[in-house]
Amino acid sequence: QVQLVESGGGLVQRGGSLRLSCAASGFTFSSYAMSWYRQAPGKERELVAIISSVRGDTNYADSVKGRFTISRDNAKATVYLQMNSLKPEDTAVYYCNAEGPSIVQNFWGQGTQVTVSS
Repeated sequence: QVQLVESGGGLVQRGGSLRLSCAASGFTFSSYAMSWYRQAPGKERELVAIISSVRGDTNYADSVKGRFTISRDNAKATVYLQMNSLKPEDTAVYYCNAEGPSIVQNFWGQGTQVTVSS
């Protein structure tokens, strides 16, 4: 059974930091590209950061470049999102996504709330 379990969300003041974790199970984690998405109230879900399966190449949304860092630990089957210099506009539910080699291999976590107060 595939599971993606996010943790680490919460309430933080502007300028603060949080580290999100996503623990994966039920599939070959090292073979999957891993991403973090977010969805704010009334807005569409958007890609925040992605890390490739093999080389660990990363890419970020322009809005978070220089502030957020995605990383993965294949031995622990966990992907992280370190978020620094948080802004109120970063407030959203953050979702972990796993994308495998085929189109049907696409899994989502349940999401974790991040709230940044001003």
